[in-house]
Amino acid sequence: MPTTTTADVQTLRTADLLDLPPTVDVETAGRFLGIGRTLAYQLVRQNKFPCKVIPVGRAYRVVTSDLRNVLGVPESSQPATT
Repeated sequence: MPTTTTADVQTLRTADLLDLPPTVDVETAGRFLGIGRTLAYQLVRQNKFPCKVIPVGRAYRVVTSDLRNVLGVPESSQPATT
């Protein structure tokens, strides 16, 4: 059985992060930040979520570019469009 290293997990997370659409739900953003659903929504309600959150009706959307910035993934890591 192959061993997964921290570097492998980080690479996977970075690749997954780069594949996200322009906005994501709070739960998805929370997973990338390493926090659970309940805490993520608590932070949103307290205006303390570490990324820009946009209210959309009764739901919330997190701006993916801001999530990348908070996680230290530079814009240059994004795949180039042709």
